[in-house]
Amino acid sequence: MSGKGVIKAHVMSSKVGVLLVNLGTPEAPTAGAVRKYLKQFLSDTRVVEIPKFIWWFILNLIILPIRSGASAKKYQTVWTEQGSPLLVYSRAQADLLAKKFANSHSGVVVDLAMRYGQPSIESVIKKMMDQGVDRLLVLPLYPQYSATTTASTSDEIFRVLSKERNQVGLRMVKHYHDHPGYIEALKQQVQAYWAQNGRPDFAAGDRFMMSFHGIPRRSLDLGDPYYCECLKTGRLLREALGLSDKEALTTFQSRFGKAEWLKPYTAVTVESLAKSGVKRLDVFCPGFPADCLETL
Repeated sequence: MSGKGVIKAHVMSSKVGVLLVNLGTPEAPTAGAVRKYLKQFLSDTRVVEIPKFIWWFILNLIILPIRSGASAKKYQTVWTEQGSPLLVYSRAQADLLAKKFANSHSGVVVDLAMRYGQPSIESVIKKMMDQGVDRLLVLPLYPQYSATTTASTSDEIFRVLSKERNQVGLRMVKHYHDHPGYIEALKQQVQAYWAQNGRPDFAAGDRFMMSFHGIPRRSLDLGDPYYCECLKTGRLLREALGLSDKEALTTFQSRFGKAEWLKPYTAVTVESLAKSGVKRLDVFCPGFPADCLETL
């Protein structure tokens, strides 16, 4: 007690937080919900590096009015009874990780946030801090680092923490594109599929394609390591499966706009393989830890 009032005591916590962060999803498969999500996503200067004044007109007068309804129809085809696949599967991963820690480390708090949409990074960090977390490990669910994804997540984490007087100790995972555990998990998933559906006949010309999300070629030219990390993931998985570089291909999907993106393009490669006589093509998306609209 002092003459100026009661001095508040600060109790030190010892809880560690593990925060998984994925990209995000609309709250519903409707044009309105998709428009809200796309506006937040495509307004991120890490995602679209076009001068804001020019991009505002393109985004609000062209892209959002046209793409919101079209994307909503696509979301409707993959939406589950529990909600968006990305959120459902990401939440399941967080819950399983929480259970694993609960069996051995009771002081670890695991939660999930989305870079865009809900649950927001800000709301989840606040909830974790309210639970007594004073050290936070952030794992962006992007195996391959890119400024458009991982760096954007870092930006938001630092923005949120900049408001806090008593900040948490922070550590972030930059990437895990070549981690042995990650490569082994990919290998097991592919082999489990082949065990159930039969292995491709590579001697007869069948192919295995690893399709990653693309980014503009300009990002690579400016120093983004994403392309190189995708290639390394592809090579390590190919070698783990015992395939040659002719049997296993690495391509890039989801090209948008007229600018050149990372090549080879997935859609163009599929068409080329079909014309060349390939009868079976197994496609795998190693860059997506949880199925979403991009994969389904």
